[in-house]
Amino acid sequence: MSSAPPSLNPAQLEAVHYLQGPCLVLAGAGSGKTRVITHKIARLLQAGYAPGQIAAITFTNKAAEEMRERARGLVGAKAAQHLVISTFHSLGVRMLRTDGPRLGLKEKFSILDSDDVLSILRDAGGTTDAATARRWQWTISLWKNQGLDGDGAAQVAQDDDERVAARVMKLYEERLVAYQAVDFDDLISLPLKLLQRDAEARAKWQDTLRYVLVDEYQDTNTVQYELLKALVGERGMFTAVGDDDQSIYGWRGATIENLKRLPQDYPQLKVIPLEQNYRSTGAILRAANHVIAANPKIFEKKLWSEFGEGEPVRVLECDNEEHEAERAVARIQGLRAQGGEVQWSDFAILYRANHQARVLEQALRRANIPYKVSGGQSFFDRAEIKDLCAWLRLLVNNDDDPAFLRAVTTPKRGIGHQTLAQLGEFAGKWRVSLFEALFADSLSSAVSARAIGALHEFGRYVNDLEHRFRHTVGAEAAKPALMEWLKDIGYEQHLYDGEDNEKLAASRWQNVLDFIDWIARRCGGELQTEGGTTTETERQSVLDVAQTISVILSLAERGGDTNVVTLSTLHASKGLEWPHVVLAGINEGLLPFKSEDEDMTPQRLEEERRLMYVGITRARTTLVVSTLKRRKKGREFVTGIPSRFIGEMKLDEKTMKEDPREKLKALRAEFAKRAAERGTQQI
Repeated sequence: MSSAPPSLNPAQLEAVHYLQGPCLVLAGAGSGKTRVITHKIARLLQAGYAPGQIAAITFTNKAAEEMRERARGLVGAKAAQHLVISTFHSLGVRMLRTDGPRLGLKEKFSILDSDDVLSILRDAGGTTDAATARRWQWTISLWKNQGLDGDGAAQVAQDDDERVAARVMKLYEERLVAYQAVDFDDLISLPLKLLQRDAEARAKWQDTLRYVLVDEYQDTNTVQYELLKALVGERGMFTAVGDDDQSIYGWRGATIENLKRLPQDYPQLKVIPLEQNYRSTGAILRAANHVIAANPKIFEKKLWSEFGEGEPVRVLECDNEEHEAERAVARIQGLRAQGGEVQWSDFAILYRANHQARVLEQALRRANIPYKVSGGQSFFDRAEIKDLCAWLRLLVNNDDDPAFLRAVTTPKRGIGHQTLAQLGEFAGKWRVSLFEALFADSLSSAVSARAIGALHEFGRYVNDLEHRFRHTVGAEAAKPALMEWLKDIGYEQHLYDGEDNEKLAASRWQNVLDFIDWIARRCGGELQTEGGTTTETERQSVLDVAQTISVILSLAERGGDTNVVTLSTLHASKGLEWPHVVLAGINEGLLPFKSEDEDMTPQRLEEERRLMYVGITRARTTLVVSTLKRRKKGREFVTGIPSRFIGEMKLDEKTMKEDPREKLKALRAEFAKRAAERGTQQI
């Protein structure tokens, strides 16, 4: 259903053609904001701006690349080549590479990644505890995004922990100067310092970038807003494109106050709302408008579309998380069974917190539905699952060197890095895989006799395991064989030895048990239901299933199959859309999210409501909101209270609750109809 408008609508045209001063485009969800930005770039070129004088600033490299491609299609490759289309951070790098020496930076300064920063903070703070250093890192980043340095942080620190963090920040800053290095946050704060303190540099950059467009303006933090002001100067030639109803990143420093400041700092600001939505049906937009109406408004805006009323928004009442996952899967299977060109990629299940994905993944795997996880860690991305997948990959393909290296060292078996380096050098010399090199007659010329013994023991075990798994067929035989393998290699003990936190180790071991259960089910012999039809799965060997795991992993490494169901956090779903969306776990405590040790301030509640609004407006054609009658909290179950946001949607009580019995009845009728049609065709 979603499509770009054939031509610019009146509000979009007004936004594109307004070049007289500062402009704020309030771009509602699905209202074509990227189209407006790229057409405005073309309009600026028509008005006489040189390509290099126009800067379009986004928040992600992916968004910048998409904007660059669209601009290239509008203005041509030659003009697009000289446009400044980048993230805030990329623009900061450009400014510092040019004028860093004015701040005392050498031309080839280093940009530290997160691990580098963590290491320096541990040294500066005199701790070996990574968790403490990460807390300092997060706190210091928030302070930098507010425009504070170590001295400023010391003045605003509110408790002993923050006072310690402020002292560490001061030491950290001194080390960055000594190392001639900057961190990610410095790529914004240092260019701002440059423009504020150096009049010559300020005049140069204001003359270089004569018109600035900022996408996703509601996500800017204090320093980014000040950088925009310093770049545009008194001329104020800029267009900010954003949506106050989609400001959901307050936890990482973004502030909706920047939207309030614009009309104060620029009294002549032109505000243009984009309210026509090119994505969703009337029923979905009405629910979204009702929810967001409960928030105080900075600027008035109400979404509408020409797609008609569409399907009513449904609410699913589920017993618990497992039941919710089963119903979400059944809905996906049901819509697919209705026919048409419905793809797996047409579906998304969205949730507030990463931990909610686990049960959903289990249900999708049981139903053999392909999926990907966005905004969190997929089941197959967990270290413990990657460890075991490496073993299985090696059984399937003995020439898989990366799998060999992970398997031979996990768990450790007395084969050290020096031995593996010697083995690798030998394998490279004779152009064979590491596994093949194990049994070469001349290996003794490169590796000690003791090391060869350990390598041979590993090789023989892999061969034996491959033989066993090749002849282990069916679910009833697979699980004991797989558990025996884990016992043989001591994997459970390996997990507990590697974690200081016993609870975390237990969680990782549970992931392993879930993985074993999944493999066993894939080995077959169990009854599985899809689209209302129950069948017995085909019996396979463990090695056959290992082969499919290798395919899954190789697809993931290449970017994955695009025809998959998406599991995503609500935060990661922003900017995306799907025909069919399920919002999962819409309960008090989950959305709005509230931990036991925090108060729900009005500001927090407003941001959580905006997150609900973002989730609703991801859906094009159908939207289901599921709520739990009881939900898991730690190791206990608590009574589930439907989120206040469900009531705020003001849904029709007659249509909001989906009756699974009616759904099943409709599916049976559909299958009977298809069977009758096939019979007629045969006659």
